[in-house]
Amino acid sequence: MSDLVYIILIAPTACAYVIYTLAKPASWTFDTLNLFLILYWPAYTVYDLSNYIAVTLGVMRCACVAMPLKFKLVFTKARTYWWLFFLVAVAIALRIPVLTVHRISYRTDPETNISSAYLESVNIDSMYQILDIMNRGIVINLSYTIMVACVAILSFKLYQASKVRKSYVAEKHQTSDKPGVEGLSPKELQAVKSVVLVCSIFVIFQLPFVLTAAARLSNPQIGLMKNLDYLFGIFRNVNVTCAYLNASINIFVYYNYNSKYRSVLCTWLRVKQIH
Repeated sequence: MSDLVYIILIAPTACAYVIYTLAKPASWTFDTLNLFLILYWPAYTVYDLSNYIAVTLGVMRCACVAMPLKFKLVFTKARTYWWLFFLVAVAIALRIPVLTVHRISYRTDPETNISSAYLESVNIDSMYQILDIMNRGIVINLSYTIMVACVAILSFKLYQASKVRKSYVAEKHQTSDKPGVEGLSPKELQAVKSVVLVCSIFVIFQLPFVLTAAARLSNPQIGLMKNLDYLFGIFRNVNVTCAYLNASINIFVYYNYNSKYRSVLCTWLRVKQIH
């Protein structure tokens, strides 16, 4: 749901890119910056939530696979619901500085006496500084480090499982319905593979955000309406593209690997499930 909401909210920004690129000289009855920024930060608040959920999935599956006896019964459905509510609150709280920066105001052109809407920014420098320290500094690097560690641990466990399963098949002709390494059944191995894939996608597509955050923290001139605004625009375009791809691909990964997710999604969309 968070991936889908992000894709919907970021769509006006994608349209604004087309306007700026192909029809910038045109005379518009509204400030095109409204189209670009009005839903930009709400979209990335939802995108943050998707990232937090991905990190949670990585940590939960990693704990259950690495130490199954300790964590197998820790992550209950009720606790997961409460944790999701907590993640929603964290995502909103960390984005409050930039969610409150922009507002729509009106100004009148003295030559034509026509009023038009424009995007007014309030305390933008101080709010963006807080954003750089929290979201683009501490949170993004912590999440990225956790996901890299999860990918490494889960990949190693998958390698172990594959190696042991091959030896079982070769020596004992074990059927695929029996448990594999460390009590992992084929269904659980499939779930681990999906989480590894989601975590790997996160690591790949989140890398531009990490690099951009590091560049902005090291050089304050990389930013909107600053000396290196053009360079920042390139970074921003790459980041938006990676975020769009991340959110889009995740849906297909879950659909392919998770039968329950596939069933629920098909029910929502009222389409016949494709096996």
